Amino acid sequence: MNDNVKRLVSLDAFRGLTIAFMILVNTPGSWNYVYSPLLHAYFKHDWRNWFGCSPTDLVFPFFLFIVGVAMRFSFKRYNYEISPELTKKIIGRTITIILFGLALNAYPFIRQDWDWSTFRILGVLQRIGLAYGAAAFLCLYFNRKKLSIISVGILLGYWFFLGVFGGADPYGVETNLVRKIDMAILGENHLWRGLGLAFDPEGLFSTLPAIVTVIIGYMIGTVIQLSSNYRDTVKKMLRWGGMGVVAGWLWGFLFPINKPLWTSSYVVYTAGWAVLMLALFIWLIDIKHNRKIVKPLVIFGTNSIFVFVATGLWVKSIIRFRYTLNGESVNGYTYLYETVFVPLAGNLNGSLLFALFHVFMWWLVLYWLYRKKIFIKI
Repeated sequence: MNDNVKRLVSLDAFRGLTIAFMILVNTPGSWNYVYSPLLHAYFKHDWRNWFGCSPTDLVFPFFLFIVGVAMRFSFKRYNYEISPELTKKIIGRTITIILFGLALNAYPFIRQDWDWSTFRILGVLQRIGLAYGAAAFLCLYFNRKKLSIISVGILLGYWFFLGVFGGADPYGVETNLVRKIDMAILGENHLWRGLGLAFDPEGLFSTLPAIVTVIIGYMIGTVIQLSSNYRDTVKKMLRWGGMGVVAGWLWGFLFPINKPLWTSSYVVYTAGWAVLMLALFIWLIDIKHNRKIVKPLVIFGTNSIFVFVATGLWVKSIIRFRYTLNGESVNGYTYLYETVFVPLAGNLNGSLLFALFHVFMWWLVLYWLYRKKIFIKI
């Protein structure tokens, strides 16, 4: 087996861990009973104190970083040069991912309470599509030195604009520039309201630093692909990753680490952790040859966009059903949690068990697809 395939197995295992953890944190039995590390930092406190980075806040940047690394390998067949065929592929994939995100927001498509006036336009898949498309063209048109300059320019520029145009409280939920831009372009009614007011954590302006997360992944993918010595590569990645974590943490004292705003310090901090994690998987698989123990994660790493969409559809579908529990009407999601998992383990551990059940359920689905060699390319 050639080096590129082996390295992609390392990447698949890392992607699998990220997807499994995503399902774990997205499907607790009850949001009232969740262990602290499984919550976003902005859900742990009052939303006015929404800074910090929990393990859950690593999931999305890890995935974008992985997109960047995988992009480096996928562009090999095009000799890393822009062409009509590759341009068509990038644009097509970008649009497809965005459309899947819009469809997921719209689901279920036929219902009595449908109201386009409050339809959320942005979302996770929309950000993935935009960040992938922009980063892909940048990585094809510019060499590593210029990519580094562009990335630094975006991160510093983003810091400048948020600081200057955010008013007296530039990084506050109500006053930040990201929210102002989204409200001006998209309208207040088309933004997420999970924090109790109109603010979208996948905002248009905050997608700019997210593009840098993908570019960092691409540049690390370049180093991995060109390396002839796994041990030296891992040592370099450990050094770079550690520097990224420390640099991002220090920068956070000036420009707070914040996932909803995707602050520049958050980009550097989470990219550092991503590099460290990928180095760990290269060490496990390519140096220590522990392929069997990571096989379940490799299976999770296949059909990643599919499983993200499928889990969203599942949750949105099950909550449409209504059941009577203790004299009250509850949705199917709550009914399953209350009648099966709470009796087994109580509220808090039952909520965790509910999430673990979903991780295992979706692993079985992906295992079946893997055995049938069905890989849904989105």
